[in-house]
Amino acid sequence: MSALPSEIWERIVETGDAAPLDGILADDVVFESPVVHTPQVGRAITKAYLLAALEALERAQFRFVARWSAERSSVLEFETRVDGLAVNGVDIIDWNADGKITRFKVMVRPLKAINAVHQAMARVLMKK
Repeated sequence: MSALPSEIWERIVETGDAAPLDGILADDVVFESPVVHTPQVGRAITKAYLLAALEALERAQFRFVARWSAERSSVLEFETRVDGLAVNGVDIIDWNADGKITRFKVMVRPLKAINAVHQAMARVLMKK
């Protein structure tokens, strides 16, 4: 049995190897973030945000702490630190019958952490 898209995402985060990302994102994937007002649509923009997150969220301290899965969706709870603040959040991932991610929603808490993530993401994206 092949790996679920959420399991592939976990491996990308753990290894830092983003090569498999293109293969698991649908062309019309919708990315929802706590720091971007509107949903972002498309593989290129979703990939850009996910790659920026890998850099901004101090991957060395990033860890998935819980997982819930259904037939075509998973919720991955994570913990990390950003600018010295503890961050807790979830990645909510939906995929289609072809195993391509159609929706990737990130939720983060507490409010101070959201602000820190926003600033860290902005720093990374400004460099690009």
